[in-house]
Amino acid sequence: MIKVTPTARGWRGRLRAWALARLDDHCERAVAERKRALMGSLHGRILEIGPGPGVNLGYYPPDIDWFGIESNLSCYPGIRAEAERRGMRVELRAASASGLDAEDASMDAVVSTFALCTVPDPTRTLGEVLRILRPGGKFAFMEHVAAPAGTALRLVQRASRSYWVRFADGCLPDADTLPLIQAAGFSRVDYAAFSIPVPLISPHVAGVAIR
Repeated sequence: MIKVTPTARGWRGRLRAWALARLDDHCERAVAERKRALMGSLHGRILEIGPGPGVNLGYYPPDIDWFGIESNLSCYPGIRAEAERRGMRVELRAASASGLDAEDASMDAVVSTFALCTVPDPTRTLGEVLRILRPGGKFAFMEHVAAPAGTALRLVQRASRSYWVRFADGCLPDADTLPLIQAAGFSRVDYAAFSIPVPLISPHVAGVAIR
């Protein structure tokens, strides 16, 4: 399940919201071209895990049928408004990522960008991705992953985990996601490693896994 952490009240809540918004804006500018390359060629029925406010809608072709699995109902009005502005067909489903609300082999693509780090059982989620993808369907992913074992950054990620999880709505700074994708049962996993200048949540991977 993608959990939503209650927002702190008062000035602490406002400060946290301000800091997260600035960090999200910075990250989005840094990965925009990679996202465009990753999602711009997808077609058909596409399900996105944890779309949040819908920042990815602008990267898709306009003729897709888009389904969003998002547990935070407050995101829905913004997603619908952005979809209407772009002339996109969207359907939102308030379900968990560990039990995706879609029929077997019903999707041409599944997309996850910086979402698997918030899922308590990513292995189960990836099993659901395989279940709902048609044969030959694509799982397009962009995730931050744990720094290499023994590095100073990995130690900092581990030491700051309890604070960062609360600050960043359940995000694990040391989520070791790539090996889980590689072991999930896809016929092929192609990816590229990269880094952007952000604190804690680095390095990154982006790629496509084929069912």
